[in-house]
Amino acid sequence: MSDMVLDVQILPEMIFSKISTGKVRIREENGSIVLTPIVEKKQNFDVLFGMFSDGRISTEDFMKEKQIEKELEN
Repeated sequence: MSDMVLDVQILPEMIFSKISTGKVRIREENGSIVLTPIVEKKQNFDVLFGMFSDGRISTEDFMKEKQIEKELEN
């Protein structure tokens, strides 16, 4: 049997509730079925710029605007 990747929600509830990831790898080892949780790679924040991923405003500009707003309120 080759490895397969399954969505955990298709598993029975008593198994599904024990798995904290969205997908599992299923394979057979010596007559036993092994379920291995698949941890999804998280987004690398190096690709994001400032407050928005499209680069419309930098973090520094956002903080400056907030500071100006705060000063105007006082």
